[in-house]
Amino acid sequence: MSITIRRSAERGHADHGWLKSYHSFSFADYYDPAHMGFGALRVINEDRVAAGAGFGTHGHRDMEIVSYVLSGALEHRDSMGNGSVLRAGDVQRMSAGRGVYHSEYNGSTEEPVHFLQIWIVPSQTGLDASYQEFHVGPDEKRGRLRLIAAPEGGERVLALHQDARLHAGLFDAGERAELPLAPGRRAYVHLVRGELAVNGEALAAGDAALLAGEGTLRFEDGRDAEVLVFDLA
Repeated sequence: MSITIRRSAERGHADHGWLKSYHSFSFADYYDPAHMGFGALRVINEDRVAAGAGFGTHGHRDMEIVSYVLSGALEHRDSMGNGSVLRAGDVQRMSAGRGVYHSEYNGSTEEPVHFLQIWIVPSQTGLDASYQEFHVGPDEKRGRLRLIAAPEGGERVLALHQDARLHAGLFDAGERAELPLAPGRRAYVHLVRGELAVNGEALAAGDAALLAGEGTLRFEDGRDAEVLVFDLA
């Protein structure tokens, strides 16, 4: 199994005052032809939005958009009639399909909101727009990789219109987990925070590991670690 490490500092960065964002892949004014995506995974933006600020109503189409909230309150409204305030541990999937409009604001007038916005290219275009959200408590991710998104969906699993699976885990010292990678698959590991070793490679917050080839992903030596793992075709 081959492994490539991309450090946090190599990501694109934008500071708009009200919004501070790190881009794992080319996005907006950040363009790097070597980092346009990884398989169907097109965007991982780590966003921090100031109190009372946010993204006004704007449109998307033909994209699976997943939000993973780390702290604070993310207020969502969309043209399908959905509206909610997402907090730490909440995950959301909006399939833009033929087209949808939405807004995302910091739901607090005092505290910033910190979240990841993830885009996955769907396997089909022109689908009906749809929406899903639920909460994943820390106990569900502690010392293990909890499936939170998959093409088949399921009980409290986001349904993706793509052959992609997303796991989330929390690891401290002594906690470890493994995830097999089937032939022809590849994995993108994004360390959200803390420290963690992936197949013997030490990662810090914001780092990523890109893995390909049949084998097993090993997660160990965690220190306040939160990780997302994408299993991709």
